[in-house]
Amino acid sequence: MKPASWCWLSSAVLAAFSLLVAGNNETEEIKDERIRDACPVRLESSGKCEEGGECPYQVSLPPLTIQLPRQFSRIEEVFKEVQNLKEMVNTLKKSCQDCKLQADDSRAPGRNGLLSPSPGSLGEADDNRVQELESEVNKLSSDLKNAKEEIDLLQGRLEKLNLVNMNNIESYVDSKVANLTSVVNSLDGKCSSKCPIQEEIQSRPVQHLIYKDCSDYHTIGKRSSEIYRVTPDPKNSSFEVFCDMETMGGGWTVLQARLDGSTNFTRMWRDYKVGFGNLRREFWLGNDKIHLLTKSKDMILRIDLEDFNGVKLYALYDQFYVANEFLRYRLHIGNYNGTAGDALHFSKHYNHDMKFFTTPDRDNDRYPSGNCGLYYSSGWWFDACLSANLNGKYYHQKYRGVRNGIFWGTWPGISEAQPGGYKSSFKEAKMMIRPKHFKP
Repeated sequence: MKPASWCWLSSAVLAAFSLLVAGNNETEEIKDERIRDACPVRLESSGKCEEGGECPYQVSLPPLTIQLPRQFSRIEEVFKEVQNLKEMVNTLKKSCQDCKLQADDSRAPGRNGLLSPSPGSLGEADDNRVQELESEVNKLSSDLKNAKEEIDLLQGRLEKLNLVNMNNIESYVDSKVANLTSVVNSLDGKCSSKCPIQEEIQSRPVQHLIYKDCSDYHTIGKRSSEIYRVTPDPKNSSFEVFCDMETMGGGWTVLQARLDGSTNFTRMWRDYKVGFGNLRREFWLGNDKIHLLTKSKDMILRIDLEDFNGVKLYALYDQFYVANEFLRYRLHIGNYNGTAGDALHFSKHYNHDMKFFTTPDRDNDRYPSGNCGLYYSSGWWFDACLSANLNGKYYHQKYRGVRNGIFWGTWPGISEAQPGGYKSSFKEAKMMIRPKHFKP
């Protein structure tokens, strides 16, 4: 290469470098001296000459450094953001593929539980299938909701029907038991045409092998108020009772007695079922025993009460029957007579007749918002809740708060407000039964 050509090339290179540097507004202007000092150019032969005498030459230039604008520093951040976006796109693609596989799984199961490959590629057909599946799911959800509402409605009707039918069945069974009891009692003591004449029967001493209640002991001449053993039903075991042989001619079987508060009457269902207390002091005979006694004969009920002022009154009912445990010891009482008032038939909303027995742990009352037995601390034939409760707490004096003491709603002055909200209780209470046709 000739010297003139080399100079031209060197000048061109330097001019280009000057233009690049001048393009950066933030770079100071470079002077000619600096360009010349910073750009030493060397021209030399490569050492390999061809035939003819011409040798190739090479130009050696110093390394070239160009300062770029500051905005170029954000290229690395942009690259990072692009990489993150790429990873997100790959994740979404994978999720989409999983959704498609699940859709194919639910749509086209193959033999032996394996998935059949879906024809075609992912596209508009798959999107339509997904929309169809969503529509089917929404429809099934709506159908399920409607079915649940219908089930709840039918369940409510069924519970109502069960309650009505149970009440009807219980009433029917109770009436049949009462009728059968009446028939059996009317036949008791009757004999065939071959029996001796009535005068001969009455002249003979009465010999009982089984004493069903206290009236049988009275019939054979027992006149002492004492504990006796009775067997109301030969199919069941005998048990002891306390017999009152003095009140109104005697022959009474005592079911309950309250005298001094020595026995706690806040008991559960099991205790009221079998009975508790001391037969010579305070006790509850037991609902199972009361049922057997009232099933064997038509019974009447007498309730004797005495307050702390010494006032003594009584209530007499011409029918008394307690059903078995299956019927929750439902109470049946007849017409009232006496001096204490008819608290068991107090009103339409406070009527203890035909009510189930309730205890603090067994709610069978008609009060919809709670358990009357728990609130009034006893077991009794509660309505919603009470006009009488002879099994309430024994208070030795007037008390305040919940009327959970021994209570008889028709007692003279018991409903009158006391100064300071005090309530009065009873000193003594007694429940006893004897056969309806018993003659002292």
